[in-house]
Amino acid sequence: MTLLKHEIKMNLKTLLIWTLSVGVLCAGCILLFKSLEESMRGMAAAYSDMGAFSAALGMDKLSVSTLEGFYGTEIALMFAIGGAMFAAMTGASMLSKEEEGHTCEFLLTLPMGRRTVIFGKYMAMALLVLLFNGVTVLLILTGFVGIGEMPDGKTFALYHGAQLLMQLEIGSVCFLISAIAKRRQLGASLGLAMLLYMADLMCRIIPDLEDLKYVTPYYFSNGADILAGGELQGEMVVISLIVTFFSVLAATVVYGKRDLAA
Repeated sequence: MTLLKHEIKMNLKTLLIWTLSVGVLCAGCILLFKSLEESMRGMAAAYSDMGAFSAALGMDKLSVSTLEGFYGTEIALMFAIGGAMFAAMTGASMLSKEEEGHTCEFLLTLPMGRRTVIFGKYMAMALLVLLFNGVTVLLILTGFVGIGEMPDGKTFALYHGAQLLMQLEIGSVCFLISAIAKRRQLGASLGLAMLLYMADLMCRIIPDLEDLKYVTPYYFSNGADILAGGELQGEMVVISLIVTFFSVLAATVVYGKRDLAA
């Protein structure tokens, strides 16, 4: 518990910066919707008839001229990328920062084993991601209240639940990278988050690359798919949970056997 509190305190500033940046940006775009509504109506037909580009961004399923469509195709994209980058950065720094900062020797002299350290740090990462999502969603709902319209509760909850799973998966993979590396791999973690997003775009545009949907968590957590269909793809959720579990398991095994630099 002490380690958990310490990690939350150490990452509080980063959490606030990312939460306010993403949350205020999304809420601000929602507040702008009313002033953009007329122009969006004229652009909706053109957007929905742009072939692969429309399919990649979900504009063939939702109309950007509606609040739901605007949220599912525009704002959901900003939230997904911002959330994934935050989770990746948080996971990538949790364990490797101890070696980079030469604090391993002090940390491991405390009355706790390596597994306890791993558990405490992973729980801190998961809690930070949860706090990011909770506060950001509250800011987004504030935007909806500001324009006097609210989204459908079920699909909104499904979308943000899927986003939470997606972020935990990416955070867990980066947590494994943190267990392997001697220094914080922030560039690699951000690159991974963006690479997975590009994989989602490619599997939607190029039929021969459709199997990439099993690799990228952006696919099952796509805002347009969820808001248009009203459900999650069960097999994709199971794959995400499996990847998350084995990433944490592998991090525990690797970090438990490594010779750590003092």
